[in-house]
Amino acid sequence: MDRILELHKNPINYGEIADADIKKTDYNPSCGDMVQVFIKLSKDRKTVADAKFTGQGCAISIASASLLMGAVKGRKMEEIAEMGQKEVFEMLGVDLSRNPSRIKCAMLPLVVLKKGIKEGK
Repeated sequence: MDRILELHKNPINYGEIADADIKKTDYNPSCGDMVQVFIKLSKDRKTVADAKFTGQGCAISIASASLLMGAVKGRKMEEIAEMGQKEVFEMLGVDLSRNPSRIKCAMLPLVVLKKGIKEGK
């Protein structure tokens, strides 16, 4: 939990990418968390060259976004499409299965990323 709190105070991979190929925003209406992702693709558009985020929310959503943006750099789009709850929990180092309301907080960055990829913007 200390790691999550530290990432909330000092997020990594935070900021915007001016010439992002994918820029998507979404929020969790149940708690007010909001995340915007910025993805720069490789020349062949099959791999993530850079990834950043902005937003505000609880410690879990910000920590999840921080770690996820780092984890997707250099990964192929197909790999990202297959990512799910297990990978997010592993990145965070926390099992949220007994706290369902926090699962949405942890998953919001991945949901936003996947929507952006699917919509291609």
